[in-house]
Amino acid sequence: MSQPQETQDNGLALTVLNAIQNPVILVDAEGFVTFANWEAESFFGASASHLARHQVASLIPFGSPLLALIDQVRERRAPVNEYRVDLSSPRLGEDKLVDLYVAPVVSDPGSVVVVFQERSMADKIDRQLTHRAAARSVTGLASMLAHEIKNPLSGIRGAAQLLESSVTDEDRALTRLICDETDRIVSLVDRMEVFSDERPVDRQPINIHSVLDHVKAIAKAGFARNIKITENYDPSLPPVYANRDQLVQVFLNLVKNAAEAIGDRADGEIQLTTAYRPGIRLSVAGSREKISLPLEFCVHDNGPGVPADLLPHLFDPFITTKTNGSGLGLALVAKIIGGHGGIVECDSQSNRTTFRVLMPVSRGVALEDATPANSTGSL
Repeated sequence: MSQPQETQDNGLALTVLNAIQNPVILVDAEGFVTFANWEAESFFGASASHLARHQVASLIPFGSPLLALIDQVRERRAPVNEYRVDLSSPRLGEDKLVDLYVAPVVSDPGSVVVVFQERSMADKIDRQLTHRAAARSVTGLASMLAHEIKNPLSGIRGAAQLLESSVTDEDRALTRLICDETDRIVSLVDRMEVFSDERPVDRQPINIHSVLDHVKAIAKAGFARNIKITENYDPSLPPVYANRDQLVQVFLNLVKNAAEAIGDRADGEIQLTTAYRPGIRLSVAGSREKISLPLEFCVHDNGPGVPADLLPHLFDPFITTKTNGSGLGLALVAKIIGGHGGIVECDSQSNRTTFRVLMPVSRGVALEDATPANSTGSL
C-alpha cells in the first residue's frame, strides 16, 4: 500500500533540508525551535529533539541581532539578510561569524526559517578567488617582463662584458657589478615566467605522504638540518589527484618558509600533518564541475608568527617579510593549489603558524569510499 502523498512530500522535504550544507532551523511563533536539519544539530551541538525543548533565545548569545531579525520578519512578512553576525559564545564556540537569511513561513503565520552561513566557509571561497586573481595579475606581468626586459638586459650585460676587458681594475669591479645585477634581474624574471605557464598539468593519483617524506628528506639534508621535523599522518587517506612535482614544489616552499621563520631558535619545530576533513564544495578552474575538498595537509611551525597586518595579503605577489625575498613563493603556491581546484590558507599567532592546504581526492574514488572510518572532523 503506497504512502499518502502528503507523507511522501514531507519525507522528501526533510531529505532536501538535511542535504543542505548550511544549518537550517524553523522557529515557531513562540520562539521554539520546531525543526533543525543535520547541519544545525552539528552547529548547535545538540540533537533536534533537544533543540525543540528550547527557545532560540536560549541557544544564542544574549542580545543577539538574530532575535531582532526574527521579529522584523514576522512584522514585515518579508525575508531579510544580515551579514557577519557574531554568535560567539561558550556554547557555540569562539569566532562564530555567520551570515543570516531569515524568511517567513507563509503556511504557518508567526513561524520563520533561519539559514546560517558560517563565515569560515565563505571566507575560504573569498580567499581562493583572491589568490587566483593575484596569480592572474602576475601572469600578465610575467609575460610583459619576459618580452620587454630580458632582451635589453642581454644587451646591457654584453656591453658590460666588452668594457671589462678595456678598463682599469678599479672600474672592472663596476662592470662585474653590472653583470651580477643583470643576472639577478633575469633570474627574477625567470621565476615570474612560471606564472605565465598555462599548459595543462599532468595529474594522477598521488600518495601525499610520499611527497611529504621526500620534502622532509630534502629539508633535513639542507636548510632545516638543525630543526626538528615531526609528522602526524592519517594513514587511511585516499590519494590526492595532483601533479607530484608541483606538490613537492608547494610543500618544499612552505617547509622552507617555516624553517626561515624559526631561524636559530633552539627548540624550533616543524610539524607535517594530514587529515580527512569533509567540507565545502568548490568549482575547479576551467570546469563547471564542483568537487569536495576533504583532504587537509598542514605545515605547522613554532616561529614568531606572521604580522597581523600582513596576514590578509600573504599570498599576494611581492609580499614578503624577508629582507632579500622576492615575494613570489607563496603567490606561486596559491597559483599551483588553485590550479588543482584547492585552497591554501594561513592561520598565525605567536609560536604557532599553520599553512593549510585543502585538496580533492583522486578521481574515481567515491567520497563515501574515501571517508576514513575514524574521521569525525569538519571544516
